Amino acid sequence: MPDVTPPVVRPRRLRTTAALRRAVAETSLEARQLVLPVFVREGLSEPRPIASMPGVVQHSRATLQAAAAEAARLGLGGIMLFGIPEQKDALGSAGLDPDGVLNRAIADVKAEVGDALPVMADLCLDEFTDHGHCGVLDDRGRVDNDATLAAYAEMARVQAAAGVDLVGPSGMMDGQVRVVREALDGAGHTDVAILAYSAKYASAFFGPFREAVDSSLQGDRRTYQQDPANGREGVREALLDVAEGADMVMVKPALAYLDVLRQVRDAVDVPVAAYNISGEYSMVEAAAAHGWIDREAAILETLMCIRRAGADVVLTYWAAEAARLLAR
Repeated sequence: MPDVTPPVVRPRRLRTTAALRRAVAETSLEARQLVLPVFVREGLSEPRPIASMPGVVQHSRATLQAAAAEAARLGLGGIMLFGIPEQKDALGSAGLDPDGVLNRAIADVKAEVGDALPVMADLCLDEFTDHGHCGVLDDRGRVDNDATLAAYAEMARVQAAAGVDLVGPSGMMDGQVRVVREALDGAGHTDVAILAYSAKYASAFFGPFREAVDSSLQGDRRTYQQDPANGREGVREALLDVAEGADMVMVKPALAYLDVLRQVRDAVDVPVAAYNISGEYSMVEAAAAHGWIDREAAILETLMCIRRAGADVVLTYWAAEAARLLAR
């Protein structure tokens, strides 16, 4: 063998044992950093599986409460609620109804967990409109930004009255955070926080979510969600939301937009969330089902990498399972 001068610097020294690797790890992954998104469907008596998202279900009211109780026991950082009504209309009226499925779910979960688990709710019309868009349509069939803001303001007031801790305006309407903040404060709900979906992209990876919420969407949302080609625009949107009163901002999706996540984290001084969305979840589940990857290792690596890119909070359908894995 040739004579080789031994290296002086040996980075591998810090990788020799699991305990040493743990001691020098730059990023942590903990249950408190994970938020569980859940779907509750009006009229169900038992959970309904979502075919494109193995292991995820549409909950009944009773099973939703059980899932929330488990999330609290596991020490998760929150639960994000999405409602699926029996009836939809052009205005998304069921989302503004105090007795609608989402607002009942907020009250149910809050009664179950109290202050042990932050209760969050999606603040958007897409699950409730018969056309599937995130806002009210004008007479030309386009989403009317300002008419939609009025609906969001009422939705915020109703969710706050139901007991929500954080509202998640996700429709990507211009000015939505300001309007929601003013509506909450004007109704005396000054302690309700806003998790703004700030950099939300018109992504192909949302596909399975459409099944999860029985979406009625025809066409696409490219006139209001962001173009995947744009990164700086995501930072601009986040800065605008912070200026309008957002307590937290979000990048969605997560994995294909880790560069945007890092840029947003560097630009703002509020907590940053990232949503590990349905398509990202389903790709891992499908690969694991074929035996192509180690499922549990892939789950933890995915979430760790989202954290490493800058997310303080990760919304993920694996939240409860990941918490159990981390507790081993």
